[in-house]
Amino acid sequence: MGFRALVVEKDAEGATSASVKELTEADLPGGDVTVAVEYSTVNYKDGLCIGPGGGLVRNYPHVPGIDFAGTVEASDDSRFDVGDRVVLTGWRVGEAHWGGYSQKARVKADWLVPLPEGLSTQDAMAVGTAGFTAMLAIMALERHGLRPGKGEVLVTGAAGGVGSVATAILNDLGYEVAAVTGRPQTEGYLRDLGASRIVPREELAETVKRPLEAETWAGCVDAVGGAMLARVLGQMKYGCSVAAVGLAGGASLPASVVPFLLRGVNLLGIDSVMQPYDNRVAAWKRVASDLPMDKLSAMIQPATLADLPRLGDEILKGQVRGRVVVDVNA
Repeated sequence: MGFRALVVEKDAEGATSASVKELTEADLPGGDVTVAVEYSTVNYKDGLCIGPGGGLVRNYPHVPGIDFAGTVEASDDSRFDVGDRVVLTGWRVGEAHWGGYSQKARVKADWLVPLPEGLSTQDAMAVGTAGFTAMLAIMALERHGLRPGKGEVLVTGAAGGVGSVATAILNDLGYEVAAVTGRPQTEGYLRDLGASRIVPREELAETVKRPLEAETWAGCVDAVGGAMLARVLGQMKYGCSVAAVGLAGGASLPASVVPFLLRGVNLLGIDSVMQPYDNRVAAWKRVASDLPMDKLSAMIQPATLADLPRLGDEILKGQVRGRVVVDVNA
């Protein structure tokens, strides 16, 4: 029986094009578990894979989609039974391996996580890699001493996917959240998510000659990197930490080691792609318990497979707010 998927193809000149096509199960790659996909989402990597590939896609034709949630349809692995609800993020699915922009997916059982009670498959994709990464960042900050009452927590790129979920979770846990955005029109959205202060991006966009500034932030979830991350490091309170989750502002870090040496600041790298299974289960359980579902619904922009070429282009231009939830069966 056939099913629909977004297929990216490359022509002889190297140009790529994406369109919804009809496939069969014989087209699917190898794997232990076949999943009837219900929802996916749109991340920056997806934009790259829908478009020119960004060096992430190995072979064409290709089905992108680095996240998906759905129900097990067939399994050769004892850990998963037909009817189990599962979620997948990372493992280079949607990049090197066919992904979730499809009504069916076949993957390794090791890549799947049982969906926690209290989360629907739609909720899971409103969270997706972005929210999963935000939760990993908050857990890392907590392990390094972050507690409510210690001061404001900065979230950079706050109107994006990671930033939106981080803002909502931090507020729900009792933190004061300062949200950085370069889009003034998102201020109301960010305050509704729980931001108590809006920091215009231009206030942090340039590095300064002084390696240390006034101690301001008790923690930071940074999705920007580059000059902004360098600036924030010099503003952290003594012994506090920054969780680095992205590089929207660039991969270079024009920083000084002085904040690390004189203030004991910690820079924590957060990887969501290759996280071990137990860490994934713990993070998803925390998402189910700590992310306010009413705020999650406010982040959602619904979409279909046919919308993905447009959305892939928009997310690369920084024009997507919050979380896109793709109903692959619509």
